[in-house]
Amino acid sequence: MTRPRRRRRPRSSAATPAAVEDDDLLSEILLRLPPLPSSLTRASAVCKRWRCLASDPAFSRRFRIHHRRNPPLLGCFQTGTDGISFEPTLEAPNRVPPGRLSLQFNSFVRLLGCRHGLVLILDQTQQLLVWDPFTGHQHRLRIPRKFDPSKSLINGAVLRSAAGDVHFQVVLVVADCDNKLLACVYSTETGVWGTLISTPIPSGNSLHTRVCWEPAVLVGDSLYWILASTTLLNLLQFDLKRKSLAVIQLPADKSYDVLGRFISPEGRFTVTRAEGGGLGLLSVSGFTAQLWKMKTSFDGVASWGMEKTVQLEKLLSMDSEDYLIIQGYAEDNNLAFLWTGRSLFTLKLEPLQCEKLFDTNNWRRHYPFEIVYAAV
Repeated sequence: MTRPRRRRRPRSSAATPAAVEDDDLLSEILLRLPPLPSSLTRASAVCKRWRCLASDPAFSRRFRIHHRRNPPLLGCFQTGTDGISFEPTLEAPNRVPPGRLSLQFNSFVRLLGCRHGLVLILDQTQQLLVWDPFTGHQHRLRIPRKFDPSKSLINGAVLRSAAGDVHFQVVLVVADCDNKLLACVYSTETGVWGTLISTPIPSGNSLHTRVCWEPAVLVGDSLYWILASTTLLNLLQFDLKRKSLAVIQLPADKSYDVLGRFISPEGRFTVTRAEGGGLGLLSVSGFTAQLWKMKTSFDGVASWGMEKTVQLEKLLSMDSEDYLIIQGYAEDNNLAFLWTGRSLFTLKLEPLQCEKLFDTNNWRRHYPFEIVYAAV
């Protein structure tokens, strides 16, 4: 004799809504939404209560901090004769309108780099401008006396100490006429430039040494720039914790003989974050890409080691008339922008993936803008 099956009681319709009646629990749920521009906007459209929570500045700051390790690549900045323009890389509904993140100038400006939601600009008056594209806030700085753009090519970087922090730092570097490499740090916490930091230019590199136009790359606690002289290429390292400068040699076949086969450091290689962490290097030659990593032996000696060689013809759908130039590197997403002369691609380094962005005939450096856009 079979027992009659018990009828299941319908779940209380109030049980599920009760789970999100608690504001603390609801904020934890919203906190885990994808860090895309449309996430909080869509959540705020549910009801007034959700909108109040999603638009709260304290929650926005928590949202940015929670996703600080994986901010999306919203697009890239480029400089032109009329100012700085923004080129979005995401599709709708996460596509940020270009005009919202563009800045007009009456004269040509140099874009030194962008990081942590801030853009560093050198204008024609030899002043620095730190610009927050989302809030529109602009912070102007005078360059220290030792940094004279009319005599030496200066470069710099901007960064925040922590995600969501209102304070930021600006680091300037230059190769001066006294065979020294100089650095100086400005902090909004103190409101002044710090003491001058210097290191000698290595012997054999002093003739016409300059810090290249490429923006700095942040790896760990150090910023890196390409350093070029008449005959050699190196890396300039600024340690943010120790406040010190150092020159790092490139792999032997990357320290090009400038008087011989060397063309230009711009676009041939870039500093990267190596697989598993640490200092890396991406170089391109012909249709071949090489990935290098700085390794330290048991006796503390650091040297470069080849990690991987990748043939890119098929990955990028290239033909015999194409060539490869690196046009930018996105630190947080660990991907490089590669231009073939006809099209712009992204090359994600870990794991290795290629994606075509658009067709273009213009050689233009791209300054990736990676940030969690938490505004509603």
